Amino acid sequence: MPLSDRQISGLKLGAGPRKISDGGGLHLLVTPQGSKLWRMAYRFEAKQKLLSFGSYPAVTLSAARAKRDAAKALLASGVDPAAQAKVQKAAATVASASTFELVALEMLAKDEREGKPATTVNKKRWLLSLAASSLGNRPIGELTAAEILVPLRKVEAVGNGAFPMPPRKRART
Repeated sequence: MPLSDRQISGLKLGAGPRKISDGGGLHLLVTPQGSKLWRMAYRFEAKQKLLSFGSYPAVTLSAARAKRDAAKALLASGVDPAAQAKVQKAAATVASASTFELVALEMLAKDEREGKPATTVNKKRWLLSLAASSLGNRPIGELTAAEILVPLRKVEAVGNGAFPMPPRKRART
């Protein structure tokens, strides 16, 4: 018989962990410390596996059922839900770690390693420093063309004399 919110909130703590089943592999693990954790038991490639959905009440009964249904849909298409969750978590970590500022610093370091002229590297550093004030901590995958245009418009407004160069160098460029 499926669980209800009233049953879950009225559960008493026991001497050991208990599994209260909701159906379809979904169960609530009630620990002696008072935690109520959503789990789903399933089989993939002839191996018994366990998928965690979070704790109650942060993850409601309806949300846990929705996650169970999504996991079952992945299983039906031949995908391991735990492996899929790991891939998504890794992608989110990489996306958040790849900010504009970090990618810009990596590009400058690459230019220096490759032996590009110091003036070229300094020009890039100056241009990227203007952009870093508004784009620095943003994940690179979330940037839009409109956001990138803002610092470029600032440079455009300053004009050709924006980058400080000795007078002799200006004549050659």
